[in-house]
Amino acid sequence: MGWMTDALQALTQGKDITVRPRGGSMRGVIEDNQPVTLAPVNPLEVRAGDVVFVRWKGGALLHLVKDATPERVLIGNALGRINGWARRSDVLGRVARVHPRTSGP
Repeated sequence: MGWMTDALQALTQGKDITVRPRGGSMRGVIEDNQPVTLAPVNPLEVRAGDVVFVRWKGGALLHLVKDATPERVLIGNALGRINGWARRSDVLGRVARVHPRTSGP
């Protein structure tokens, strides 16, 4: 997936990146194709309520942190689904800004 590859590359280089994630699992927080800026983050600073870009089962997700312990974060979508626990070291970045939606493609 293009935006995920671009995000992974930028975040591992310590750079912010603005992407347009696709899909409806974050509806109400981030709409399909709505621009968001991801920023590198210290995984120990991630808290419940943050939206993070996280490695998950061989891929990556942009999801909400539902709960957090010193070692792990519980991730899920904005529609109530819980994916499961991920190691904090798998958190690659955090949403720094959700940009206003614009009309058009």
